[in-house]
Amino acid sequence: MELVYKNEKALFGIMLAVSLVVWAGLLAATMGMALVYVLLFFITYCFAQSALVSWLKGTGVRITAEQFPDLRERIDACCRRLGLEQAPEAYLLQMGGSLNAFATRFLGNDFIVLYSDVVDALEDRPDAINFYIGHEIGHLKRQHLRWSALLAPASIVPLLGAAYARAREYTCDRHGFHACDDLDSAQAGLSALAAGGKRWRQLSTAGYAAQAQQSSGFWMSFHELVGDYPWLVKRMAVVRGLAAGSEVEQPGRHGLAYLLALCVPRLGVGGAGSLLAVLALVGVLAAVAVPAYQDYVTRARMAQVVGVGQDATAAVERYFYAHGSAPGTLEQAGYAMADPNHVVQNITVDAANGAVHVFPADLNYRGKAIAFTPSLDENKRVAWRCGSDGIPARLLPADCRE
Repeated sequence: MELVYKNEKALFGIMLAVSLVVWAGLLAATMGMALVYVLLFFITYCFAQSALVSWLKGTGVRITAEQFPDLRERIDACCRRLGLEQAPEAYLLQMGGSLNAFATRFLGNDFIVLYSDVVDALEDRPDAINFYIGHEIGHLKRQHLRWSALLAPASIVPLLGAAYARAREYTCDRHGFHACDDLDSAQAGLSALAAGGKRWRQLSTAGYAAQAQQSSGFWMSFHELVGDYPWLVKRMAVVRGLAAGSEVEQPGRHGLAYLLALCVPRLGVGGAGSLLAVLALVGVLAAVAVPAYQDYVTRARMAQVVGVGQDATAAVERYFYAHGSAPGTLEQAGYAMADPNHVVQNITVDAANGAVHVFPADLNYRGKAIAFTPSLDENKRVAWRCGSDGIPARLLPADCRE
């Protein structure tokens, strides 16, 4: 039996290619400064992961040859069967009825954590515990944790990141299945996760697997497409197929669900949570982007206003060279305003010193002027200084911020 789910390798290749392109782009765009941020991220990750491992060692019960030897023996046997040379540290945790498990990695050391409620639930079916253990060893065997940092950029890509996460779960179910002596034990392991510590014994695995046929609707399709885990009913159907020696054809997903899921990056908080997180992110971005866009539009219009003013100063300058004084009006200087975009409300010239004042039509800056003030340089040539007391400098062209 192939222990790797059919889509995992292909998805891994795509994830790796996308991530390498992103990392290379970041390094090129930041001239290597991205490495500093990677280092800071790694330090932050180490602190967070150290907190998890410290809590684990300070709270859980380490499974050893002396402490829960039956579990230690099963873990070692599963490692041998699955070809994992270095057996991980293992801990047993009481999680208040939660039925789960996880694998983690810290500074080159692998850990698996078993929840006591699952182990207790399967006490009379110990081989089913092999499925439970084998699933977590599958993550270590496939080095899912080792690759996670490199694949981080692609992991948030809509559809792709979640699809790879689900493929890994199917792969690990295959590892769990292979770790069992009795093929029905894998179904028992999933039954305990589905129905709890007592009721799982009465669960009809065929009936539960049949529920997978109801997963093709829009909402179930959407929430699976943005989630890291396949529906448990689908996992049961696949395991039953493996026990029967055949591949199960899963029901198709709703086409429109793909369109909506394409808008939701993988954020690791589930379908609805991811969507809410995206909406929150959109809100934050909008709060930043809308004012930035408004400034951009205003700057573009102010650049046009300055252009109109520069045409007027050119006329005033010509008049000065011809008559030795400033014109009384712009019309006297031969200037006719060209303002096809209607960005200027009014434009005047000061007969005393030849200063040109341009008043934008922008409602936010009505009555505020951009002033072009002339002076004579050492060669008796007119030099113009542009600026405004009432309009923020950030909205004016670079040569008009004095």
